[in-house]
Amino acid sequence: MKQKWRDFKARQIQITDLDDRTLLLNLYITQMLTLFIGTIWVLLQRRNPIELFTLPNDWHFAYWGAGLAATVVVVDLIVSRFVPDNMTDDGGINEKLFSNRPVWHIIVISFVVSVCEELLFRGAIQHAFGPYWTSILFAAIHVRYLRHWLPTAMVFGISYALGTIYEWSGTLWAPVLAHFLIDLIMGLILRFRREA
Repeated sequence: MKQKWRDFKARQIQITDLDDRTLLLNLYITQMLTLFIGTIWVLLQRRNPIELFTLPNDWHFAYWGAGLAATVVVVDLIVSRFVPDNMTDDGGINEKLFSNRPVWHIIVISFVVSVCEELLFRGAIQHAFGPYWTSILFAAIHVRYLRHWLPTAMVFGISYALGTIYEWSGTLWAPVLAHFLIDLIMGLILRFRREA
């Protein structure tokens, strides 16, 4: 049977329509695409993606990464304490992703997302366009936040800070560590907040 493309209708999917398996499949496929695009982009820039992940001799990058992560988590907790939920609503996707997830899986998700996204955004795009335009793109791909100005501004600010510590530290490991810790801590908060 031949499919008629003009009969195809796209519809917006609500988070409640997604089962856990579909959500995870979507997450991992998009991250693998992000990793693939980032790797190709870096190669087209005539750079070696493996060298981007070479650990530096000193561990100063860890201070930048952990310091930024701590700052972001504290600001996020303050915002969530004093700003109404409807101004920071992401459509429930983070809650659905992390609330019933085992801790080991939250660690895996946080690591995969931080490595894939930082390779593309800091390793490839920032190299071409700088931290400002990279942060615009980073905020735009986090479409679930675009309905409200506050989370969009926060994602832009976090991205710009990730780009800044990348430039200051000279290693991709600084933003990878910060991104990992931010996602891990916020994921664990969502996971254990539900139990409390």
